Amino acid sequence: MGVLSRFYRPALPQLAKKLLPASTLSSVAIRNSSSSPDLKKVLAEKIPVAQKDVAEFRKEYGDTKVGEITVNMMYGGMRGMKGLVTETSVLDAEEGIRFRGYSIPECQELLPKAVGGAEPLPEGLFWLLCTGDIPTEAQVASVSLEWAKRAGVPSHVVTMLNNLPHTVHPMAQLSAAVNLLSSESLFSKAYADGVKKTEYWQYAYEDSMNLIAKLPTIAAIIYRNLYRDGKVAAIEGNLDWSANFVKMLGYDNREFTELMRLYLTIHTDHEGGNVSAHTCHLVGSALSDPYLSFAASMNGLAGPLHGLANQEVLIWLNKVHGEKSTFTDQELKDFVWETLKTGVIPGYGHAVLRKTDPRYMVQREFALKHLPEDSLFKLVAQLYHIVPPVLLEHGKAANPWPNVDAHSGVLLQYYGMTEMNYYTVLFGVSRALGVLSSLIWDRALGLPLERPKSMSTEGLKKLVGAK
Repeated sequence: MGVLSRFYRPALPQLAKKLLPASTLSSVAIRNSSSSPDLKKVLAEKIPVAQKDVAEFRKEYGDTKVGEITVNMMYGGMRGMKGLVTETSVLDAEEGIRFRGYSIPECQELLPKAVGGAEPLPEGLFWLLCTGDIPTEAQVASVSLEWAKRAGVPSHVVTMLNNLPHTVHPMAQLSAAVNLLSSESLFSKAYADGVKKTEYWQYAYEDSMNLIAKLPTIAAIIYRNLYRDGKVAAIEGNLDWSANFVKMLGYDNREFTELMRLYLTIHTDHEGGNVSAHTCHLVGSALSDPYLSFAASMNGLAGPLHGLANQEVLIWLNKVHGEKSTFTDQELKDFVWETLKTGVIPGYGHAVLRKTDPRYMVQREFALKHLPEDSLFKLVAQLYHIVPPVLLEHGKAANPWPNVDAHSGVLLQYYGMTEMNYYTVLFGVSRALGVLSSLIWDRALGLPLERPKSMSTEGLKKLVGAK
């Protein structure tokens, strides 16, 4: 399977002309302080301003208390503890995720789209996460072009992937490949050469851009090796990031490409405390390069309580579905109650959210538009009305509403991607945009090594005066 045994040198014809149409903008205030198509140049303009702002804020308010920590928080996974600074997104319990202040529906409307497309391009969200600005069409086109130029995967990484046994899980393969890419780190080289701390962000930026560009190629090699013939198509410079990814995966469906643009956009970021985001920040705080930091992040994402959850949903849905295509509401209620006797309902509830996940809703709207008669979607739609009342009656769910994982697998299955073990790799490709844009800012703001204080149970008892 000697695929992609050298760096790509793709032709890049007229991407900016081909990719993006005019956008329709709402009355939402749009922040765009620079017209430069060069993302690194825009960051270089913004970073000194942010550094000055943070320094002044810390000087005046550095000793201000921002919350209380309880014993239950310490034993309960630090949930609710305010202990991190993440600029790229904030998760509100009632409203859901906002990317740099913009909701998902606002991003859907405001971010540029591909020609003939209705879903936002992930390149646009990456620009927004990095800068806080809604990008222009030219700016998004420049990111697509830049990622196409950087997409080549070194031969030693391809050789390793081609020689891994098929028993190695797709997420383990992704992590191994990214770790191996550390050999290409410009950040590590610059650090070894004694680069100034104020310039760290520039090398973190270069590594992050290179890594994001290569991830679809790596992910496609894994998919084609495990589930197809091992052959991967070359990058095309006149396609956007998602379209190239779909092409390399071996699919030729405009709707699936649109789904991938939506999927790769909405899974990017979910503030800084989730396992994958926090892990990338934590490992990066040791000045491990972006490749090592992201590989660690993916090891966290691979867990069943994080990125693997959409697979758990599909397994449960298939148990429900069985041999039947339609169900009465009562039959579904009975099945939900039976499940609750021994476990939980996969895809329902969230550690922070207290309403239906907006990411679930945009996927539901996509399904209503493109696959309203699909039997599995109909089941998901029916469960959307059945499960929350049962969970409320059950009394143990703080949030009875569906989250993003309740829907994503159904859409992928509809378009022929039935290999559930692979779904978390898609999640990982998307999550790179959020955690790596945050990592660039970690280095720009000079955030230090993360080292919280831990205590023993005995020491904690003494602290609180327990007998």
